Amino acid sequence: MQFDYDNRDHGGRIDQAVATYGGDRSAWIDLSTGINPVPYPPPRMEPHSFTALPDSSATEAIIQAARRFWAVPRDVAILPVPGASIAIAQIPFLTAAGSVRLRTPSYNEHAAAFTAAGWSITDTDAAKARVLVHPNNPDGHWYTAHQAESPMTVIDESFCDVDPDRSLMDCATRPGVLILKSFGKFWGLAGLRLGFVIGDPDLVRKLALRLGPWAVSGPALAVGTAALNDPDWAIRTRAYLDADVTRLDRAVLAKGGSYAGGTSLFRLYDHPRAKDLHEHLASRHIWTRTFPWSASAIRFGLPAPAQWDRLSAALGDFA
Repeated sequence: MQFDYDNRDHGGRIDQAVATYGGDRSAWIDLSTGINPVPYPPPRMEPHSFTALPDSSATEAIIQAARRFWAVPRDVAILPVPGASIAIAQIPFLTAAGSVRLRTPSYNEHAAAFTAAGWSITDTDAAKARVLVHPNNPDGHWYTAHQAESPMTVIDESFCDVDPDRSLMDCATRPGVLILKSFGKFWGLAGLRLGFVIGDPDLVRKLALRLGPWAVSGPALAVGTAALNDPDWAIRTRAYLDADVTRLDRAVLAKGGSYAGGTSLFRLYDHPRAKDLHEHLASRHIWTRTFPWSASAIRFGLPAPAQWDRLSAALGDFA
């Protein structure tokens, strides 16, 4: 039986946009996901990255690169995984089910995963587990270290590399804490399917056993190691993102929107005609994101450098 992913609210899904609004998929501008439109350039890879099972040395190389890049404390475990979503789906099975506290609205795969594993969702502090999407998607809310004190705490830092000084990595030394990192957002390599789980060694070991050997592909290990060993690219990228998201704010606010949160990879705006704006841009093959829980919320990611003129013209036509 094929799983129906469409029953959850996500960005992307350009094929559905094409089916509704027409056009060629390659000509669409996807602003619905918050993925960096200027991705890290993959290095040249040796043929064995594609043809051989990954050596343990390749895994160790990316673990050491991750430890340096994110300043991971010495006694904290690091596990490369084939995308953060895989870890999100598996983490609720690492301990007996109970109640889990989640902020809403937020990235909804966490609630779906815990529910599938038999957990109940609560908004009380007495929960057995807590999920902190840090910064939160879609409103960019940041948490503090004292909020990571449940018996099991999952800190999803998929968007945190835009502002590394705000990371809660120091919490990774606490029992029961797992921090998630993603290569799909800041590095713009969502199709690479690479992520990391960092934290409690016992929980990380259980997760590794569930995933089995060779969970991460050779090409993903090679690209990830190169990227994590390139801090200068990260510094330049943060500056570029800050400049472009300021430009995006000016463009959307000039059309009646108001700032409602976000990060330098995506912005959440409140607009009295959010659905009309979304439809207007979609008719010009520019895909933004609206939400079933709000009639006025609309989220924009950043366009690639060559796409700004099209976005500016489409916004200029909105009346």
